Amino acid sequence: MREFDLSPLYRSAIGFDRMANMLDALSRNDQGQPSYPPYNIELTGEDQYRITMAVAGFDQSELNIEAKQNTLTVTGKKLPSTEQQQFLHQGIAARNFERRFQLADYVKVVNASIQNGLLHVDLVREIPEAMKPRTIEIRDASSASIENQGATVKGINDRVA
Repeated sequence: MREFDLSPLYRSAIGFDRMANMLDALSRNDQGQPSYPPYNIELTGEDQYRITMAVAGFDQSELNIEAKQNTLTVTGKKLPSTEQQQFLHQGIAARNFERRFQLADYVKVVNASIQNGLLHVDLVREIPEAMKPRTIEIRDASSASIENQGATVKGINDRVA
């Protein structure tokens, strides 16, 4: 795999250091990414997402979900079995795991459920009103200047009275 030098991005981009760090980490860590447990990421609505992980053999009490600083961490810690088992073939991997997902700004976890050995984590992107685009009304220049003059005259009258 190719190595990319992102240092020019650090020198010329202000405020994008988190994104550059993520790209740098992805390029370095791509080959070491664990494949267990398998998962899907799906778009369920305009700003709604669902991560589905196959966690067969794990009980709800053995799973932990934590969202912290734009990182979602799903951890599974299998408790030791109290009963003695002798397997002729063991194909179900019930080993401990930790899976991390980078979340974009304003993405938060809204729900988590487990059903039929699948862990579903629902996410939603809620952009604050101040960050949403808004449409600015374009007025005729003559009517805009009349309104501005009216406001000025009103301000002068308020000071005189």
